[in-house]
Amino acid sequence: MEVQQNAKETGRVEAFSDGVFAIAITLLVLNFLEADLVHKSLDDGELLSELIHLWPTLLAFVTSFAAIGVMWLNHHRIFSHITRLDNNLILLNLLLLMIVTLVPFTTALVGPYLIYPDRHVAVIVYNGLYLLMALAFHALWHYARHRHRLLGEMIDQQSAQSITDQYRFGPLFYLLVFALSWIYPPASLGVNLLLAVFYALPFSRKHKSEKIPQHPDTTQISPENDQQEKNVPR
Repeated sequence: MEVQQNAKETGRVEAFSDGVFAIAITLLVLNFLEADLVHKSLDDGELLSELIHLWPTLLAFVTSFAAIGVMWLNHHRIFSHITRLDNNLILLNLLLLMIVTLVPFTTALVGPYLIYPDRHVAVIVYNGLYLLMALAFHALWHYARHRHRLLGEMIDQQSAQSITDQYRFGPLFYLLVFALSWIYPPASLGVNLLLAVFYALPFSRKHKSEKIPQHPDTTQISPENDQQEKNVPR
């Protein structure tokens, strides 16, 4: 009964989180409506030119779409190992979701400024949000995994360790992207997109095989038994 109740509670958190991810990823497309190309009467050349000028918005959209999609994927991976909840974990999950809801805003902010390499504030805000997101994921997973506080008893230990290994340097990677925002903003978005691809891939970790203690062979004749057997009259 307790197992069913825990599964119900974790399922509610996952369902709520899935809804937030879905809304956030859908809102990204609204950034294209600002161009208002639908209501303009343009010939082919003018329309093509307008579409080409949308490349910064498209780059920001693709990066954010990939990031939110990968965040949802990793959120699913984490909660496939979590079987119990407490208030602290729920608060950490809400913190993560609050950051996710800000992604459409930072995406709309950064698009127009990508064509100006000497303007850094918008990209700094954009990549700074992903740094906060990496820290939130790191905190969520390590809180749940610490001393197996909220993990299931029958989880795949190798899979759990793989998640830990993959998240270990996440904040550092996004800190480097954040630093790159000050140097060349468009490149920082490209690296951000590569990180999304990296975290989308399953991370396998090879563990050293544990030595299984060798039990003595009960069929092997010991020296004492051998001597006794020799003394038995035939």
